[in-house]
Amino acid sequence: MSSEEGVARLGAVVGELHRLLRRSAAGRANREVLPEAQVELLLLVRAEPGISGKEAARRLGTAPNTVSTLVGDLADAGLLARERDPADRRVVRLRLTDAAQARMTDHAAHRSALLTEALAALDPAARNAVLGAVPQLDALLTHLRGTRDDDRPGGAQDHARTVK
Repeated sequence: MSSEEGVARLGAVVGELHRLLRRSAAGRANREVLPEAQVELLLLVRAEPGISGKEAARRLGTAPNTVSTLVGDLADAGLLARERDPADRRVVRLRLTDAAQARMTDHAAHRSALLTEALAALDPAARNAVLGAVPQLDALLTHLRGTRDDDRPGGAQDHARTVK
């Protein structure tokens, strides 16, 4: 496999692994998979409790009305709380609800169990190779984060605690 083919395959494998883990963990939890945009917002709010809707839109690289719709949907689902900023009542601050925290914890446990089972099915050398690649994947992620114009949540730690 050429280097170019390897790079393309890496992107495809990482993407499919993410999608499969999302769907499978949600299935184990007997929940519907949340849309990726909602998950990104929840991850951002978890990382930055009290972030404003306007700042969330900037950080996610999306229009404020899009974030407003996401916030409304997540609030209706009981996953996000909106609070008016006492210093400026026009500003809405966002926080995760206890239900969102529990869902995120539950999802992480299901995803971890899926990965543990899948890794156990590999022969020891393959399992060690996959686990041994984690520091290099973290370094790749750090590099990619540094090349982006926005600071969206993501990465190994955020994805390890995603909500789906």
